[in-house]
Amino acid sequence: MTKLRKAVFPVAGLGTRFLPATKAIPKEMLTVVDKPVIQYVVDEAREAGIEHFIFVTGRNKAVIEDHFDIQVELYDTLERRGKNEVLQRLHGMQPQPGQTSFTRQQEPLGLGHAVWCARELVGNEPFALLLPDMIMQAPKGCLSQMVEVFEKTGGNVVSVEECEPSQTHKYGIVGRGDDVAGGFEINAMVEKPKPEDAPSNFYINGRYILQPAIFDLLAQQERGAGGEIQLTDSMLTLMQRQPFHGYHFTGRTFDCGSPEGFVEANLAFALERPELREHVLRVVEASGRS
Repeated sequence: MTKLRKAVFPVAGLGTRFLPATKAIPKEMLTVVDKPVIQYVVDEAREAGIEHFIFVTGRNKAVIEDHFDIQVELYDTLERRGKNEVLQRLHGMQPQPGQTSFTRQQEPLGLGHAVWCARELVGNEPFALLLPDMIMQAPKGCLSQMVEVFEKTGGNVVSVEECEPSQTHKYGIVGRGDDVAGGFEINAMVEKPKPEDAPSNFYINGRYILQPAIFDLLAQQERGAGGEIQLTDSMLTLMQRQPFHGYHFTGRTFDCGSPEGFVEANLAFALERPELREHVLRVVEASGRS
């Protein structure tokens, strides 16, 4: 089995739900406590053993590339001022030379098209796909746990969570088959089904491990809803040829593409920090009294 080495991050979105904040700043660079959203997702991939980080960008996203580059003046200043703890933290987040690649999605044609734009950088090997709006909180990263399933099952693996049965129309829903190697067989996949038509209440939460055969399918995929190339449509075709397995993630997921999820993520990650927890609790308590 080919080792999972590469991950794709589609970061070309405009972030219209966060205007005016995202007029000049990519939504992926908005901070949850003191780290950009994209850094949390890259850290999750690095923890899972990913060696090559592939970003599918768009216009006005150059600051993402700058974030993952070495800033000589900043590092020199921190060193001169004895800010060794901060400097070590920055070095720890820094990808090694040659580990990051950037390609453009010139047209906003959907997630499937963004993934297809990474085809030459991925090549003929399996890859992880991490949606950067979704950041996760768990003792062990979601992708790390998916890799454990993938190493036993091969094929394709998606992470899922449970939603309220009445909310299946908001998500891509999978059908649950037999348990396998810490995950389960997926026997159906439906995009935003009505509750009465849903095969389960397990929805895909933004983490995938996919085989490179998906690229040929995306190249031939007709445009779907909104005139976009839908990843789910090609996954449905691929599922007829290759196995798909689900991993049931039981941590917390925050949709930082929405203001509500972004605020919730800031609270949750701040409460996880010992030096911030008591202060945040006092602020929340005081706000509740006012």
